[in-house]
Amino acid sequence: MRQNPDRHDLSRASRDELRARLDARFRGPLMSYFMRRVRDAGEAEDLTQDVFIKLLGVAEREEIEDVEALVFITAGNLLKDRGRKALRRGGASLGIDYDLVSEVTREFVEDRSPERVLLARESFAQVLAALDELSERTRDIYVLFRLENMKQKDIAALFGIARSTVEKEVMKATLHLAVRCGPRRG
Repeated sequence: MRQNPDRHDLSRASRDELRARLDARFRGPLMSYFMRRVRDAGEAEDLTQDVFIKLLGVAEREEIEDVEALVFITAGNLLKDRGRKALRRGGASLGIDYDLVSEVTREFVEDRSPERVLLARESFAQVLAALDELSERTRDIYVLFRLENMKQKDIAALFGIARSTVEKEVMKATLHLAVRCGPRRG
């Protein structure tokens, strides 16, 4: 992150726009991330909101260069903070697996060598562009199932749809990605 001396305060409209963009891009993955760790929808929602609030605070002070990394660093730190507070109050540690949180944080930050980033950037951009061509629901279902390893029955419950609909959405996204990102035939 770099300090941006020209940017002391986001306007209300800019802040609302940034909040909407963060929400659209990261709500599904963050909810899944937190649900797998705290197993409570209300707590996962609170943590997701806390991530957005912290990111907006950072954006008011600095230019965020790698929002994906910052999102999950912030998420991991929030889990650690909540666990420490629960332990200080004499409660349970909220069932949080701190080793897993540290591992995920390391994956998003430390394992990003410049060579690895450069090699992956082009194919990643292609996959993101293909995912953006999908409807929001199809994209969210695919991300939850394939990237967050959420079970189809849990996704169905989350969206209030039948499991067969989840299967169809995953298949639709998989076929779309295969066509758009698969090997080209000459």
